Amino acid sequence: MVDDARMTTVALALTAIVALLHVWFAVLEMLLWRRPLGMRTFGTTPDEAATTATLAANQGLYNAILAAGMIWGILAAGPIGFAFRAFFLGAVVVAGLFGAATVSPRILLVQAMPGAVALAAVLVAGG
Repeated sequence: MVDDARMTTVALALTAIVALLHVWFAVLEMLLWRRPLGMRTFGTTPDEAATTATLAANQGLYNAILAAGMIWGILAAGPIGFAFRAFFLGAVVVAGLFGAATVSPRILLVQAMPGAVALAAVLVAGG
């Protein structure tokens, strides 16, 4: 059996990885949407990127909020930190499932799966 301290460390590390992914998503959507890397990542043309830039920035803000919540959960001690990690990772999973169903199945692998793995680790580690 894995000891509690080790499992907590794994859960915190996985949460940090998911938070960093969401920081990156926010940067892509808010800052790089109209640039070659952003358009290549999301498969858009310059015209599509220009038309959807405001929507992408809004989506990026939501990803930044998810990242901030996970980071807060990492930094907070005890049950508060656990609650933040569990809530925001759960939100990541729900957003990833919705995105996979409505936008692209790829979102299941890029967003929902890492969130689900981290959430499982957080729940196993407990509060």
